[in-house]
Amino acid sequence: MTQPKYAPIPAEDEVRPGYHLPVPRPWRPHRPADFRPGRRFSGTGAGTPGPDQGYALRLARRFAESVQLAPGEHLDDALAAAVTAAMARAARAGRAPVATDVEAALWLLGYLGEADPALVTLRRHLVTGAAHDYWDRRALVAALPPEALAAPIAELRADARAYQNRLVGTV
Repeated sequence: MTQPKYAPIPAEDEVRPGYHLPVPRPWRPHRPADFRPGRRFSGTGAGTPGPDQGYALRLARRFAESVQLAPGEHLDDALAAAVTAAMARAARAGRAPVATDVEAALWLLGYLGEADPALVTLRRHLVTGAAHDYWDRRALVAALPPEALAAPIAELRADARAYQNRLVGTV
């Protein structure tokens, strides 16, 4: 509350004038890791950069109890493969991963529900050791059909078998 003009105020209690900051200059990428407009590196192992991709690791733990593993498969490998596919799916959309990206990857790889024996065999080949090897995870994402990564989650839930058969047919 302000004081009336006639009330005595010590000099140290006087209100000081505020600082007037200048309008900030436009931002430009200047650091080595900043994305710059123009041509980007592409090729084997380039990946798909996207925002906050590490969040998919946290989201994957929500599905740990729902994952159905075949004998000889490990949960860490399955979740690492699903996280990598979820990150690629989210980056293709230009956003951070969400729970439906992880769920879509798990449906596509046959970890939610019954999996065809051919898919389980392929999955063992592609996913075994994925938790410990970046290049195995990159190879898995490269093997996924691009239309499967772009498919809506409702379509993947309803017709998971068709997308899984495309995955088996591409490898």
